[in-house]
Amino acid sequence: MSPPQVTAAADPATDTALEAGWVAAAARGDQRAFEQLYRRYAPRVFGLSLRMTGGDRAAAEDCMQEAFLAAWRALPGFAGQSAFGTWLHRIAVNAVLMRERRRRARPEDPLPLGEDDEPLEFAGTVDAAPPLDVEAALAGLPAGARHVVVLHALYGYSHEETAGLLEVAVGTCKAQLHRARRLLRERLHLEGAH
Repeated sequence: MSPPQVTAAADPATDTALEAGWVAAAARGDQRAFEQLYRRYAPRVFGLSLRMTGGDRAAAEDCMQEAFLAAWRALPGFAGQSAFGTWLHRIAVNAVLMRERRRRARPEDPLPLGEDDEPLEFAGTVDAAPPLDVEAALAGLPAGARHVVVLHALYGYSHEETAGLLEVAVGTCKAQLHRARRLLRERLHLEGAH
């Protein structure tokens, strides 16, 4: 099941007031209001989850569902200190990270790449390797580096915010971003050589 497509409202002030009304009503248990929030934010949450899971659509859909369930349960305590979308993004990031932690805890599943692991190389000859695109190159990054690129470079979170979301030191965040940029340059340079 793919997330619904949403079009933006014409008047930002009306749009913000409408969303605030949905948030307040949903916090009181109004399922229809929460459905409106879902329709508005599902594409964004799905996109974030898809990039953070390395392009795994099934995992991204699971994470999106987990994020919205967690948001529904936590919404009565939402204080409005940040925008609803920002709050929901934090929940979605946590859903992805929790999924990865659960996978690491199960020995029968293949372990995702860690911070110090190198990404897998393409098998076969250079001529036989499929050309890479940016999304494929991003999906091929080690998980820690990919998460930092998605949150910092694509979604615009500061290093401090990214580090907070990922529960790592700011220095680790910056190092992962540096590593990710180097790996992406290498991969995309190889793509241009074909």
